[in-house]
Amino acid sequence: MDGVLIKNLSSQVGSEVTINGWLYNRRGSGKIQFLIIRDGTGITQGVLVKQEKPDLFDTAKKIPQESSLRVTGVVEENPKAPGGYELQVNNIEVVSEAEHYPISLKKHGVDFLADRRHLWIRTPKQSAILRIRSEIELAVHEFFNQNDFIQADAPIITPNACEGTTTLFEIDYHGESAYLSQSGQLYNEATAMALGRVYCFGPTFRAEKSKTRRHLMEFWMIEAEAAYFDFEDNLKLQEEMIYHIIQRVLKNRRAELEVLGRDISKLEAVKLPFPRLSYTEAVELLQNKGREFNWGDDFGAPDETAISEEFDSPVFIHRFPTAIKAFYMKPDPQDEKVVLGADLIAPEGYGEIIGGGQRIDDLALLEQRLEEHKLPKEAFEWYLDLRRYGSVPHSGFGLGLERTVAWICGLDHVREAIPFPRMLYCLYP
Repeated sequence: MDGVLIKNLSSQVGSEVTINGWLYNRRGSGKIQFLIIRDGTGITQGVLVKQEKPDLFDTAKKIPQESSLRVTGVVEENPKAPGGYELQVNNIEVVSEAEHYPISLKKHGVDFLADRRHLWIRTPKQSAILRIRSEIELAVHEFFNQNDFIQADAPIITPNACEGTTTLFEIDYHGESAYLSQSGQLYNEATAMALGRVYCFGPTFRAEKSKTRRHLMEFWMIEAEAAYFDFEDNLKLQEEMIYHIIQRVLKNRRAELEVLGRDISKLEAVKLPFPRLSYTEAVELLQNKGREFNWGDDFGAPDETAISEEFDSPVFIHRFPTAIKAFYMKPDPQDEKVVLGADLIAPEGYGEIIGGGQRIDDLALLEQRLEEHKLPKEAFEWYLDLRRYGSVPHSGFGLGLERTVAWICGLDHVREAIPFPRMLYCLYP
């Protein structure tokens, strides 16, 4: 159906147009009525004056909230109207009249809204979040394309674990055990040996018994891998990608950030290069702040928050103890007790948004690590082949999309950063 998108009304001033949308709200008096209409690209108001169109005025008063409409009218500029433009309404066609809508404009509890997530996403704040999420995804694709990376997506059903065996979703694959992917990294390493620089983008799954504001059972990861990239190349790529994402969101989604009440100055304060702390320096920082933390421990959410409080930009924590990192992490040649890996911690207490590092490229060492981690060598023979046939130094990382969206939008919980979250004991809708 022909129509004009609300976001494009600025180019239609003085013209009669039709908007295909939904009735979000209504306000006014007995003499004038303002229909607040949304179409997914924005919100505008349609104006009806009873004295001018009494029949249409009375019809409009009876249309229930969230009914779908085609509204025709002349576009006028009005700085006080939502979006700065409004329609002087000439006609309304009700496409489908809504039943009594369960989400009123009053404040509802989170549990009530979560159970009605399919409707909650229609509200201005939730729609703004999803538009920003889309912008972040576009920024990622743009960045990798500009840097000669090829998208080569990894399988979701996999025969082996990438991030440990305690958080796997196991499935029956025609009589064999298989798992929902925790990460596409191992497959990225294979495609990087074919294509040089690659990335994949898709859902990943962790069966974590966690109900924190940072965790989901199903989340989306952007994972990159590059042949002939060392540890320093990898960190530089990560910070440039994050900076690119922020700049594109600030340029194209400032209005959505304002809808969310986001303190935009916090995003504008992010500068290159990002600060770096070794794991050992981070431990000392925590101890100086009075936190009980021993060298060799892994960081929890409060630890990451305490570290991020010291910086305006995301901060790299690098060279973690070998014992607490994955089997494929390359040891630091200067100190084999630590690995050439790093986590990127977002400011404002949003925690780790990227994990990555340089991979082991030596066959014998990788075989040794598999044995130490008690992983079945036969399941990784294909992965070992990458070291048998033209092994090269290579590095990569994975960015958690929902945590990144939560940070950029200033959200309290990652459940709002994805259209339909999957959390512990939360499967519907």
